[in-house]
Amino acid sequence: MKAGGLLVSGAIAALFASAVPAQGAGSSFEDPPADKIVIKVATVNGSGCPANTAAVAVSGDNTAFTVTYSDYLAQAGGNSDPTAFRKNCQLNLLVHVPAGFTYAIASVDYRGFAALQQGASGIQRASYYFQGSSSTAFRNHSYAGPYNDNWQATDTTEWAQLVWAPCGVQRNFNINTELRVNAGTSTGTSFMAMDSTDGEIDTIYHLAWQQCPAK
Repeated sequence: MKAGGLLVSGAIAALFASAVPAQGAGSSFEDPPADKIVIKVATVNGSGCPANTAAVAVSGDNTAFTVTYSDYLAQAGGNSDPTAFRKNCQLNLLVHVPAGFTYAIASVDYRGFAALQQGASGIQRASYYFQGSSSTAFRNHSYAGPYNDNWQATDTTEWAQLVWAPCGVQRNFNINTELRVNAGTSTGTSFMAMDSTDGEIDTIYHLAWQQCPAK
């Protein structure tokens, strides 16, 4: 079963455990470095992103990057496969940042669609961390049936609470997302998706920029 018409975007915060450099000139979300960042997918694993179904692109103004999924759907109830109730995707990204700058994730925009029967429920979960981080922050967003519409989640991170990638050290960036559907007391099939039969779904990660301290 596939979902269509996924037109609503939301946002979810990302918190990271890493060293926080001193703020410098140009430390503004609206003032990204002139040079482009380069993001490559080191690894991609999970039932929600089989091979060749997730792609990454960077915006022209360097303030965001987009992960596009084309096969990300969880379902339960009815004749659903017993293992289909949970789908997940883990992306390990190699991020090359212009010299003298560091970055943090200010917000994340998700698009999704859910068709949940009466008595069923769904949850979207995400976590983000730099390679070598000792802690991970999770954000959960729950939805209860009956529900048959686009879903959205809106969370942002204030500037003072941003945690920055360490300056002068290459640390891969990890994104873990999960969709989970619980049939509950329902009798029909319910599903929740970051997937579409008429187009691909974008997850947009908005970047904040800051200059690294002078050596």
